Amino acid sequence: MFSLDALFCHVDDFCKAFEAQWHRKLLNHGGIKRVRAKSLCLSEIMTIIIAFHQNHYRNFKHFYLNQVKQQWSSAFPGLPSYQRFIEWIPSTLIPLCVYLKHCFGQCTGIGFIDSICLKVCHNRRISRHKVFKGLAARGKTSVDWFFGFKLHIVVNELGQLLNVTLTPGNIDDRKPVPDLLCKLFGKIFGVSEAYRRYRGYVSEKLASQLLEEFGIQFFAKPRRNMKNRLMRLHDKLLSRKRSIIETINDQLKNISQIEHSRHRSPVNFCVNVLCGLIAYCHQPKKPSLQLEWLLPPYL
Repeated sequence: MFSLDALFCHVDDFCKAFEAQWHRKLLNHGGIKRVRAKSLCLSEIMTIIIAFHQNHYRNFKHFYLNQVKQQWSSAFPGLPSYQRFIEWIPSTLIPLCVYLKHCFGQCTGIGFIDSICLKVCHNRRISRHKVFKGLAARGKTSVDWFFGFKLHIVVNELGQLLNVTLTPGNIDDRKPVPDLLCKLFGKIFGVSEAYRRYRGYVSEKLASQLLEEFGIQFFAKPRRNMKNRLMRLHDKLLSRKRSIIETINDQLKNISQIEHSRHRSPVNFCVNVLCGLIAYCHQPKKPSLQLEWLLPPYL
């Protein structure tokens, strides 16, 4: 169940430790710059935009005017107008990036990796799209072509996020894998759908590289026209547990709302994705696997 107080306390504790270090490392170019004081602190702004992804609202303006202004005015006494609040949102980008890292789970030795396509416009409007010109790209999934980005995520068997990265839609799924897994260990299962023309994570070179450099055993679902490889029984059973990350992908898109086509700036797009991921991390019940059968029996 959503708790505004619990979310604010967690965000505020982080901001107290982060802001002091952040301001000390900011570069000063020597000029006089007027900084208009905000009626809300950083933790309050972050709490509001994260809370949007934890509620049933589909439009942030409707959420701010009807939920925040009317229902939460006592919790946020310094609420500005909607337009003024929108102007403050880009200032939360860097704190949100650091806070997301703070919300990641711990590696348990078992992980699943997959990519999600984030469409920024309909395919018919690609030639007229200007917001992400030079940033987004056309990519292909196992279903259809799209224009936008790919969000690559790694999770453990408890449904906790371990690492994420964002790439243009035309980037090969295998390219960001070493950077995503460099601080993990154990066994990682790539669950992208692999058919005849879409290779997914299938790569002998990538599997050898991960084993040599990081000691990670990497398993990818073979293509339909490839022969099956010999695998241990529990590894083969784990490779079939792709439902966990597919469920997470579905929740990120349909509950946390990390994908929509109403963005008017790349910064707001990044803030929306970060807040959706953070909202998922705060979700009390996450998709998980029951892996007691992997543990040795008690004597």
